[in-house]
Amino acid sequence: MNLPEVPLLSLLKTRMSWLNQRQDVLSQNVANADTPGFVARDLKPLDFSSMLSHQSGPLATMKVTDPRHISINPKSSSSFADFATHDVESNPNGNSVSLEQEMIKVSDTQAQFQAAANLYAKAMTLMKTAIGH
Repeated sequence: MNLPEVPLLSLLKTRMSWLNQRQDVLSQNVANADTPGFVARDLKPLDFSSMLSHQSGPLATMKVTDPRHISINPKSSSSFADFATHDVESNPNGNSVSLEQEMIKVSDTQAQFQAAANLYAKAMTLMKTAIGH
């Protein structure tokens, strides 16, 4: 059994990857807060129902040869769609970054990443306990 391919761990890994990429996008927004004409960007939120509806491979087909050996390998994307945000009006120089809004998003993203990392660690501890280590 490959532990990172367990559905719960795979979903947490995808979530943490999304949050990591979002932090990169938000940090670019903060770094360009004074750049004339810069448009703030953000990542599109993950949509669990669309992830399931577009799933292909073993999860979509659900072929099982032995009820004790179910292998589910959901695909994870390392690149997520981003878009220009229009949360605030542009400054006279064309910059649409609001440092206050960006810092709120950064803080929220950091808290969500920490929660996902804690869940991942707890799940790994439970798996180790289940196999007797």
